[in-house]
Amino acid sequence: MTRISQTPGQLGPVDTTVRGAQTTLDELWVRAGVETRAYTGNMIALTVKKHLARVQEALSGLEGRYAGRQIIGVMDGVGDLLVHASLVPQQGGLYVERLTLEASPAQLQGAILPLIRTATVNHVWWGADSRPEGPLLSELTEIADQVIVDSLTLDVPPSRHYALADLGWSRSASWREALAQVFDVPEAARQLPRVTAMTVRHAGKKDLPARLFAGFVADTLGWRDLRTVDFRSARCGRENGDLCGVELRGEDGLHIALQAQSGDIVRVEARWDDVQRVSEVTVPQMTLAQGLARVMARPERGEVFERAWSMAKATL
Repeated sequence: MTRISQTPGQLGPVDTTVRGAQTTLDELWVRAGVETRAYTGNMIALTVKKHLARVQEALSGLEGRYAGRQIIGVMDGVGDLLVHASLVPQQGGLYVERLTLEASPAQLQGAILPLIRTATVNHVWWGADSRPEGPLLSELTEIADQVIVDSLTLDVPPSRHYALADLGWSRSASWREALAQVFDVPEAARQLPRVTAMTVRHAGKKDLPARLFAGFVADTLGWRDLRTVDFRSARCGRENGDLCGVELRGEDGLHIALQAQSGDIVRVEARWDDVQRVSEVTVPQMTLAQGLARVMARPERGEVFERAWSMAKATL
């Protein structure tokens, strides 16, 4: 049996069954002595044992207004289906319901749907680094309003049926905004057609968020592909996959670079013709919980992401 981590103030986990889950939750609500429940939405997170603690930690950082019921499916369970029910405390004295299921994907397929609260928004998060096998994920996407995945790793393309959210894309939002600010000045914006090459640096070995970021920049510049983009691993004190910097180069010595410094500070250097500028901007680091909250609360513009995704996908 997998060890289910417990948040301070949490009620449970209590072992139950799919059929008895609602009764068990009702009993926990009585113990909590809370009259108001968060009937906001469902977060269905699919993961494996080695990532369970990280997924639980991320979900504990969400506020109840995003999803009042969390259903975690641990896909590498063995033997009989196990269901654990708990109430997880949030800010302001609120609780969210959490049901953790350990089973095989085939068992989860029939167990998760009866636990989903109806008439609410459904968020489905694939919190594993392996490609989905079998019909479990595809079945859940049929009822999903939003699917949160590492879309390039899992090769899950954008869809009109649901809103596709990519955590790597969301976590690079502040970098996109910082780069856009450089070109807010009309004089700088006039240099865009001169850019001919780009280098994107990322923390650790995971370069997929960097490819999405490069796809966004290339699309903005009107490039047809990423052939003149170089991806490099770097050390900048940020999480694996997060951006460390971007460098744009072009005609006659054009050079524009953003480079992560200590903390949340990013150094900005811009040089073209007789212009040379150096400044600093804040690009906050984002936890997994903050990334989840962002994509759930502020869906990105679909067409911008889709164009960036298509460019990034063509490089794999």
